[in-house]
Amino acid sequence: MEYVTLNNGVKMPMLGYGVFQTPPEETERCVKEALEVGYRLIDTAQAYGNEEGVGAAVAKSGIPREEIFITSKIWVSNMNYERARVSIDETLKKLGTDYVDLMLLHQAMGDYPGAYRAMEEAYKQGKIRAIGLSNFYPECLTDVCMLAEVTPTVNQIETHPFRQQDEAHANMDKLGVVHEAWAPFAEGKNNIFTNPILSEIGEKYGKKPGQVVLRALMQKGVVVIPKTVHKQRMEENFDVFDFELTSEDLEKFTSLEDPAFPPIFDHFDVNVVGWMLGELVKKQQLQGASLY
Repeated sequence: MEYVTLNNGVKMPMLGYGVFQTPPEETERCVKEALEVGYRLIDTAQAYGNEEGVGAAVAKSGIPREEIFITSKIWVSNMNYERARVSIDETLKKLGTDYVDLMLLHQAMGDYPGAYRAMEEAYKQGKIRAIGLSNFYPECLTDVCMLAEVTPTVNQIETHPFRQQDEAHANMDKLGVVHEAWAPFAEGKNNIFTNPILSEIGEKYGKKPGQVVLRALMQKGVVVIPKTVHKQRMEENFDVFDFELTSEDLEKFTSLEDPAFPPIFDHFDVNVVGWMLGELVKKQQLQGASLY
């Protein structure tokens, strides 16, 4: 395994296993198999509805808790100080652990400064080993970094061959924040697994296009969390530490950047934003609380 050291000294694996859209009833089995393969970073979220399955698999694995790096995320319905504070404890209870290794704010929506303050408090209390962000683009990321007491360690954003996020990556580097990729395989779009450039690179090393993607992103300093429910694919995605791409390979990989490729999840689409904020407003109405 390769690791990156976060800005607070915590070591984080460069390759992890994500459980986005993994059904709760399958999560325990999937995480169990991922741990058997060798993964030590597991990425979940409050919104995924499968934190319990992650916790059960970790508890039954026989692997010391300190050897497993667990990430979760605070969802928009908990995006203010008080609800974020309560939701952190709920996440720990669902995971069956005293601490989470990394907690992220899932979206830059609602009262995210208040929610971030709740994470800072939990960090000081030892409930969280590192705090970070997800889907925070340069202006919001810079805002948090400039105003926060505890600097975020990670920013998880859509990153794959067709949206490599080099500008965002440079900004994160400047701020001392690690770049983490969600959807490193672009959710299978653009025929990524039969892409001729990725296939050509892979043939040199006896690797498949997906393995080339993971290797390239890691060499660019990006943490990756591929998702699959099949153990054979878990093993394939994990088999990326016995080769290294050349500068020529990386240039070819960079050439796959496609400005016309639409975001998988467009955070600047008013309909998408409206749906997520609607979830937040709905929860406020149920609780009789204000948005901020």
